[in-house]
Amino acid sequence: MSTIDVRPKPVEMKLPGPGAARSGRVARKVGVPALAVMVGLLIWQMLASHFGPSLVASPKETWTAAVDLAEDGTLWDSVRASSLRILSGWALGLVVGVPLGLLMGRIKLVREFCEPYIEFLRFIPPIAFVTLAVIWFGLGETSKIVLIFYTAVFIVTINTIAGAVATDENKLRAAASLGANRFQILHSVVLPSTIPHIVTGARLAMGNSFLTIVSAEIVAAQAGLGALIWTSRNYGRIDWTFVGIITLGLLGYLFDRVLRQAVRPLARFKVTV
Repeated sequence: MSTIDVRPKPVEMKLPGPGAARSGRVARKVGVPALAVMVGLLIWQMLASHFGPSLVASPKETWTAAVDLAEDGTLWDSVRASSLRILSGWALGLVVGVPLGLLMGRIKLVREFCEPYIEFLRFIPPIAFVTLAVIWFGLGETSKIVLIFYTAVFIVTINTIAGAVATDENKLRAAASLGANRFQILHSVVLPSTIPHIVTGARLAMGNSFLTIVSAEIVAAQAGLGALIWTSRNYGRIDWTFVGIITLGLLGYLFDRVLRQAVRPLARFKVTV
């Protein structure tokens, strides 16, 4: 008499291949931000419906206003003017802030001399100097660039000081024992170890530059996103105000992304963005 084997056959489990895992990561990377944007637009539309167009412009109204401003060139002129001012002031802040931070971090005499000024001035907001900047530098581009430089330089300097102070003392002693002078130590040892702090300071300074540009342009500018926001107030165009605010956010997001891509080659210095 024969017997029948009724035991269940083992089921083969197929693990997802590297291609499927990669597709899943890409879908999540794209899908989650897209979902966040959709939720934000929904909440925005609900607020606009509740408060009315006199207080909150709807996404559709804002889009229509943005198209109109883009077609007549106002939006592009504003973006161009604000971008040039931000990049100029921010770059000057880096050019001055990085060397100053390195010197203050490693040379005690320089730090003792400059620290009172740094600690005093960095707590005064740039908007407090708007009137003086206009009086001293006029209504042109210089006054706005100076205000953005003022915003950026202290952030970059303080972050650079933190990195310079945190430099490994063993590396400093090794360089000195090999006969390196103070400049060579700054260039070959301190600067590479400080680069992650410099990058962090640069990103923070970029964000603060966007905060400053609005106040500078509101007071003394014919073109720029801050001037656009101020003009919309005078004409009672709440939709223009939303266009200016959203454009500032998108422009800042774009600048930060570009900066993050630009510093990727510095990964060998332990820069993570």
